[in-house]
Amino acid sequence: MSVGKKAKNVLYTFVVDPLKIIVHNKAGLIGFIGLLIYIFMAIAGPYIVPLDTIPKPEQRYLPPSWEHPLGTDFEGKDIFSQIVNGARDVLFVAFLAGTITVLIATVLGSIAGFKGGLWDNVIMAVDEILLTIPQFPLLSVLAALTRLDNFTLALVIGVLSWPALARAIRSQVLSLKERDFIEAARALGLDAKHIVFTEIMPNLMSYIVVSWILSMTGAVYSQVGLVFLGFVPFTSHNWGVMINLAWTWGAIYYKNSVWYIISPIMAITGFQLSAILFSRALEEIFNPRLRE
Repeated sequence: MSVGKKAKNVLYTFVVDPLKIIVHNKAGLIGFIGLLIYIFMAIAGPYIVPLDTIPKPEQRYLPPSWEHPLGTDFEGKDIFSQIVNGARDVLFVAFLAGTITVLIATVLGSIAGFKGGLWDNVIMAVDEILLTIPQFPLLSVLAALTRLDNFTLALVIGVLSWPALARAIRSQVLSLKERDFIEAARALGLDAKHIVFTEIMPNLMSYIVVSWILSMTGAVYSQVGLVFLGFVPFTSHNWGVMINLAWTWGAIYYKNSVWYIISPIMAITGFQLSAILFSRALEEIFNPRLRE
């Protein structure tokens, strides 16, 4: 097979075919477009819509208009620019925390399920200990004591979020390793590395990718919750900061301040909804049986 034909096959396998599935899945397409908008907003948004940093008391709590699409806040600053500029930190923490969660859970869950014995006992013991500790209160204490930056916050959220997913992946591996095709691979003398990465992992990809998406949505709630409660320094203007300031400055008591309160909540909800809808298309991409 020529290099050009191989490249074409790769293009169809990893780009064209998945896009066709996404287009034919209406919910997945809506989620995909939504995520693209959020990603574009996080990457290019601050250059297109600079953050409004100049207080204008005379424009306090203005309703939506052409000049201010989402109105203004308690200082007369444009809310839309705050939403756009606040996306980067939220998505960065969500992406990194979700990735760390899935990596740890996949590695430890696979080892526990495939190896069994002492490996399984030790990993599941640590898993059970972490599951008994309330995650958000522990995260709140750590954030308050260490004043986490975005990178460290994502790292801590990821490290604390893997136990439930690891247990689920372990169960999947325990089931898969008893299947006939795994027994056939063992009979052929294939080593454990080949069996895990070539036989087991492809069957877990659908679950792992969807779990990655859902882990990101959980990380968003954790981050915004910590910022709203004031446990994380206000190093930037993200959506959690907006909710915190709206609450602190009593925006709920002003009739015209509704957009200042609702806008960050709508931004968070839109991202969560887009991610969940897109996960439905991902299930079809990785699981051909769902396409029927």
